[in-house]
Amino acid sequence: MDIEIRPATPGDLQAIVDMLADDPLGAQRESPDDLTPYRDAFTRLAEDPNQHLVVAVRDGKVIGTLQLTIIPGLSRKGATRSLIEAVRIHADARGSGLGGQLIEWAIEESRRQDCQLVQLTSDATRTDAHRFYERLGFTGSHVGFKLAL
Repeated sequence: MDIEIRPATPGDLQAIVDMLADDPLGAQRESPDDLTPYRDAFTRLAEDPNQHLVVAVRDGKVIGTLQLTIIPGLSRKGATRSLIEAVRIHADARGSGLGGQLIEWAIEESRRQDCQLVQLTSDATRTDAHRFYERLGFTGSHVGFKLAL
């Protein structure tokens, strides 16, 4: 596939939010008709050197996205880890291998950033996503918890 993975720009925001909203979970929590909160969040991400919001582009169209966060820490002898979030593939590109390419990009960027561990979470209901991540070598080693504020 002729794919470019590059940093997201403000012009990509609508396409990213549309992908975030294009599944049963996202449809309940995203609002693609009002980009105001997303613009504010994009600005915060762009100002933080530990945040990497990227898009996958084919033929000038955004067809995938993910956010990679670099997290310095003390545990594991001061290890730096990365966190992969908000992996989304446009409906027209699902099953094409693009998700694997995006995750491979995130792993390589994590190595480049001297991370010792790459982690991610996936909603408990996303069983297809769990199989996808396991095929890529991730293990379900922890149980995640969230507290809505």
